[in-house]
Amino acid sequence: MPVTRGRRVFVAAAYAVTWALLTVVCSTVIFLHSSRETTLASHDAVLRPDLSGHVVLLTGPVLPDVRVPTGDRVGVSVQLGKTDAASTADLVDRYALIASQPEGPEARVREVLADLAIDSLVRGAAVATLPIIVWMLIGAHRRNVLFKRARQRRTIALLLAVGLVGVLVAQPWANDEETLDSEQEWQPLAEFLGPDVPIPAELDRVEVRGDVTTSQTRRLIESAVGTYEDGKNFYRDAAEAAADLDLRQPEEGETVVLLISDRHDNIGMDRVARAVGDAAGAEAVFDAGDDTSTGSTWEAFSLDSLDAAFDDGPYADQKWAVTGNHDHGTFVGRYLSDHGWVVLDGEVVDGPAGVRLLGVGDPRSSGLGSWRDESGLSFDEVADRLADAACQAQDDGDRIGTILVHDANMGDPALERGCVDLVVGGHLHVQSGPTVVPGNNGAVGYSYTTGTTGGAAYAIAVGAAIRRPAGITLLTYRDGRPVGVQPVTLDTTGTFTVGDFTTLAPIAPPESN
Repeated sequence: MPVTRGRRVFVAAAYAVTWALLTVVCSTVIFLHSSRETTLASHDAVLRPDLSGHVVLLTGPVLPDVRVPTGDRVGVSVQLGKTDAASTADLVDRYALIASQPEGPEARVREVLADLAIDSLVRGAAVATLPIIVWMLIGAHRRNVLFKRARQRRTIALLLAVGLVGVLVAQPWANDEETLDSEQEWQPLAEFLGPDVPIPAELDRVEVRGDVTTSQTRRLIESAVGTYEDGKNFYRDAAEAAADLDLRQPEEGETVVLLISDRHDNIGMDRVARAVGDAAGAEAVFDAGDDTSTGSTWEAFSLDSLDAAFDDGPYADQKWAVTGNHDHGTFVGRYLSDHGWVVLDGEVVDGPAGVRLLGVGDPRSSGLGSWRDESGLSFDEVADRLADAACQAQDDGDRIGTILVHDANMGDPALERGCVDLVVGGHLHVQSGPTVVPGNNGAVGYSYTTGTTGGAAYAIAVGAAIRRPAGITLLTYRDGRPVGVQPVTLDTTGTFTVGDFTTLAPIAPPESN
């Protein structure tokens, strides 16, 4: 009996080891032959993992390909596809600005590769079970019979014939035709552009492949290098300066929330906003919308950057957002929700530090006026519904500490009815408030509008520097209620202005005291 049990254990272990080895082999093969369509660097793109040890950016027929080492054996090729850039010059400048703030694209590539690796592991494990199942179904007796037949001349001849057919189909001797891709070699960016173009030190590892066939193309690439350096320096210096700002620090029992709005694709400001929040001891972030200019999928690079800036530390699971009037359609809200942001949709939710939070996306985005499942509502109608929800919560003994909307005017009815302590938004691209609003029930609340965090003068703020003063706001809470507001402004010259800390003292209606 012990011998039988020991043999069973041995056989089971052998199957498990065989299955594990087959899983590794199959998963690796599947992973290295897989691909995934996504949006990256404002393009539709196809990512394919490989063992090159490089990230290879295949830009198409006009611009040279680019690659950088990953520092590991695993690499990835990125085939860029459709984009919306109006001209090649605009596209190259956009590349440079995204490259100067690479955290978002890097996070997106890692996310896609991780998804592919998990999918490949699952598929590989499934494939690895097939030969084991077949082996077990055949059984020992039938396997012995098959092995004996395999030694017969007829069987050997049939196996050789099958092998010959496979070779004829594969034709390994066929010579591939020479292409431009095979003729061009990788060379350092500095060598590619020549000694007349100074290259930032961090681009030393960048290599390119292709020809600068015209003086216009060379000028585009030279301009991109300049844009890269300007953008990296401006936002890097601003983030470093933010760490030394004299900001009010939270007292015991207080929680600081970072409020941003109207980024309009300016990914450079993400690290600056994070630095301001860190310097103030912030533990959460509110996003009041207009993270994009059109809400299109090509703008996923902006959302990737935003998420990468707040994906760790105290912000990792403390992120709330609403969509703005420029975040057309459902893409922006869905994308942020898929990446761990709580996208407000008219339901009262738990906010940071016990704050009861309410909010909804701007109804003016591409005709959307959704109140949960109802569409076609106007701005005023949504504002009234928001007030109804806030006042219903108050009647239930659940007073709203903050309403987060894109345009603070949407919270006016709730303030006038005395059903909320603080309404915050953006939209105007300039800071305004906090403004005291007495409610008709004896309550007192505040309305506050933060400036454009992206330094946006127009609907899109992608650039090597901000186009107008960039606004960031710090909200302070105690016991679930707002107690202070402090604005921070970055000027176009790179200089910060820290506003005074304004104390808030909201008053609940007498009946709820």
